[in-house]
Amino acid sequence: MKRTFFTLMLLGLGLGAAAQELQTLREYLEAGLERNYDIRIIRNEERISDNNATAANAGKLPTIDLSAGYTGRLDNDRTTPRGGDPVTENGIYNQTFDVGLAVNWTLFDGFRIRAEYAKLEELKAKGALQTRLTIEDFIASFTAEYYNFVQQKLRLGNYLYAMALSRERLRIAEEWYRVGSSARLDVLQARVDFNADSSQYMSQQEAVTASRIRLNELLANEELDRKLHVRDSLIAIDADLEWERLMAQTRETNASLLLADRDNTISELELESIRSRNYPYLKLQAGYGYTHNRYGGGANRSNGTLGPNAGVQVGFTIFDGNRRREQRNARIGIENARLTRMQLEQSLMADLATFWQAYRNNLEVIRLEEENLTAARENYRIAMERYRQGELPGIEMREAQKSLLDAEERILTAQYNTKLCEISLQQISGNVTVYLQ
Repeated sequence: MKRTFFTLMLLGLGLGAAAQELQTLREYLEAGLERNYDIRIIRNEERISDNNATAANAGKLPTIDLSAGYTGRLDNDRTTPRGGDPVTENGIYNQTFDVGLAVNWTLFDGFRIRAEYAKLEELKAKGALQTRLTIEDFIASFTAEYYNFVQQKLRLGNYLYAMALSRERLRIAEEWYRVGSSARLDVLQARVDFNADSSQYMSQQEAVTASRIRLNELLANEELDRKLHVRDSLIAIDADLEWERLMAQTRETNASLLLADRDNTISELELESIRSRNYPYLKLQAGYGYTHNRYGGGANRSNGTLGPNAGVQVGFTIFDGNRRREQRNARIGIENARLTRMQLEQSLMADLATFWQAYRNNLEVIRLEEENLTAARENYRIAMERYRQGELPGIEMREAQKSLLDAEERILTAQYNTKLCEISLQQISGNVTVYLQ
């Protein structure tokens, strides 16, 4: 039986979408990269790490302070000379005014400053990698949900087709009953099957709505139930992925592995920073200031000084009680970072192998199910002709119809599962941005 009625129904459903501009996966992804909340948050965090990677934050630059102050003292002064009577002065009010510019600069700190600056640069690079990882996670999640939406719409179409088949069977059963060629039981069973298919169709609409809401959430749309007009009507599968290439790219470009490399470098820099305390330090102080004193008693009324000052401080921390412990812990941290990286690589390669096997198997399943679908359609066509001629019972007609719908469901599921494996393989190998092309 030709799917004429089904096609007309789909055209009717698509009239509203036809008036809207259909959008591709790439267009939705580009919009999501601009609006998705997780991406916007991680980009702000990357900006913070960029702002922190400065020479001043690492301690390379001097600090310059401008200060001013005033001090007043009210004293009672009693002076007893060696020969003579004591002299007492009450209510002496001495005042001091000062203003100055001070410069402090650590010229050498056992290479700690260099290590801290290198660490800030690593954190900056790590921030960029974390942004990349979040973007890749979004692309993978959105692409998977996008094709889930396509899958749910295709399944909705299959259920609509099932309704059309059941309606046609019900019409034939009613005609045979009117002319006395079939029992009332056949009509009732045909109606029960039609109602069951109708209920299944209505339930499937909920799955389509749930997927659409999830897509709108990923796109950060305020209207979560906004209609989406996707251009894809099939689940397109890339059947040309290569194992050797995926494996090599995973080791070279996987964002999680690159982040682990950065963590390893940061651990080594933390040890270098702790080791800097084994060396002496050299600090420079310089300044320029003015001080004015006003005396409430004595021979002098006031005194003022103006001029520069400078000094050098050299020191060495002989013992602080924590240095060796911190160095031992830092070495353990380096070892843990190395082991974590090795564990992550092994886990990624295991995931890659698992998804690769599932990907290859599902491609074979699709090939087999395509053959089954062709056979099921031919079987249904023959069964419908026999049913119209009164040569096939309604139960057997229903079985032929169910076999056709089951074949369509299996191939649709296999296609989506293959797509999920493909997306996972592309993400693990660092190539998930291919969906933006």
